[in-house]
Amino acid sequence: MPPVQVEPLPYEARLDPRERDAIDLVVIHCTELPDLAMARRFGEEILYTGSQTGNSGHFYIDRDGSVHQYVALERVANHTRGYNARAVGIELVNRGRYPDWLAAGHQAMDEPYTDAQIDALVALLNRLHADLPALRYIAGHEDLDTTEVVATDDANRRVRRKRDPGPLFPWVRVLGAIELLRIEADAAA
Repeated sequence: MPPVQVEPLPYEARLDPRERDAIDLVVIHCTELPDLAMARRFGEEILYTGSQTGNSGHFYIDRDGSVHQYVALERVANHTRGYNARAVGIELVNRGRYPDWLAAGHQAMDEPYTDAQIDALVALLNRLHADLPALRYIAGHEDLDTTEVVATDDANRRVRRKRDPGPLFPWVRVLGAIELLRIEADAAA
């Protein structure tokens, strides 16, 4: 596994603390942004005025397979509504539906993940499984957040709010290389 570059977000200390044995789930995301630098800028944005924090994952894996940790495992990152307290969020750099995330005419997610990303992800997942005693499950963001919203380009159509990691994520390859069980929202509750 490549070394993890620890680069805490400015508000990391304001995120809720948690015990490592509370973590039983990993949620796989894609950034839906063009590059890691933009993902970092989005992560640094303060979106919640009460806590002065924003949305972020714990780990980000760039297209070259480099691994960046923005939030410590002992902190609750804001990445998947309803699951944050028990989950590690891993973001893969991928443009997804950028820049028209919620436009009905722009729902294709056609950028493949790189071999370097997937190799780094598998190595990270195996390390997390060894380091976190309660870790048993994995899910895609799309598995856990199935909310539909009105499309931004057509008020008569609805689109999925979250589709990541998307149709090109190699679930068979990843699940064949790890010891975590994939779950969906109904089973995760």
